[in-house]
Amino acid sequence: MHKAREHCSRGIGVRTFESNNDTSEPNSAGWRWTLAETKRDLGRVIRELPELNMSTSGPFPVTALARSASIADAIRTHWREYLMEGTEIAALMLSTCIWGTLIYGNESPFKSFGFSQSFKSMLMGTAIAITTFLIIRSPFGRRSGAHFNPAVTLTFLWLGRIHRWDAVSYIASHFAGAVAGVLAARQILGMRLSAPSVRYMVTLPGKYGSPIAFLGEFLLSGLFMSTILYASNHRFLARFTPAFVALVTILYFVLSTSISGFSVNPARTFSSALFAWIWQGIWIYFSAPCLGMLTAAAIYIRRMGLDHVYCAKVFHDMRSTCPFPCRFERVYQET
Repeated sequence: MHKAREHCSRGIGVRTFESNNDTSEPNSAGWRWTLAETKRDLGRVIRELPELNMSTSGPFPVTALARSASIADAIRTHWREYLMEGTEIAALMLSTCIWGTLIYGNESPFKSFGFSQSFKSMLMGTAIAITTFLIIRSPFGRRSGAHFNPAVTLTFLWLGRIHRWDAVSYIASHFAGAVAGVLAARQILGMRLSAPSVRYMVTLPGKYGSPIAFLGEFLLSGLFMSTILYASNHRFLARFTPAFVALVTILYFVLSTSISGFSVNPARTFSSALFAWIWQGIWIYFSAPCLGMLTAAAIYIRRMGLDHVYCAKVFHDMRSTCPFPCRFERVYQET
């Protein structure tokens, strides 16, 4: 006769057999029952694990959170990505403030050149486009996904390509990082950043008023998100996504200076407004980018299908760890 003995280890129930005689072996039926019970219990425990859905079966590691993950699980797993996102937008705001002071400041050495307003806009757009390109292509951008924009993160959340706690943490990082970037610029530039011609590079509705500014931000944000979705999810265009985003950035600055001041990024507008303490039209720069990008995403999935949004990264290489529910390797199979 064999007696059943049950062991529990970290929620996994394993049953083994003990004989009255230490040298006797359990029969084959007993072994089958033991293996079946063990397999069942292992499956139950794996399904209940909340922290991490780690995959290394593809060409790059994926550390997407399970649906049941908590905010503590998210921070423990992806705190590096959150810091990277904050650093990215801090770099963007630092570049924006420095270049804005050089191009628009009355004390700038560029002022003696007598550049026209349109040329200044093009020059500013080129500077920020290069910055954006470098951020997206950087190790931080390739790892975190290079959102550095709450509207981008919100759109990918709506598309189901980022966990809700990752989205919350990304957006918090964006606002904190943007404020840190302007603060660093103020330490470097001093009073020149707060001069009337610069005013912390605050974004305000242009000479055509708030309705036109809203429309301009809405359309430009939609174009921005469309560029990301169509390029990053196409096998031939994916590698060029940073360049496309940079080109669109130049276009924005040329077109929108007299319309809305150019933002398409709520955190970017908030950080400048906070230091300048100018909140005129702030609702435009919070609502229009989000609505424009969500509208572009809705049009994209209606035309292409949700299955053709493979990942929440703006630019996806085949080496960097991905923190999202990722199927990017399929882009080369289906497009």
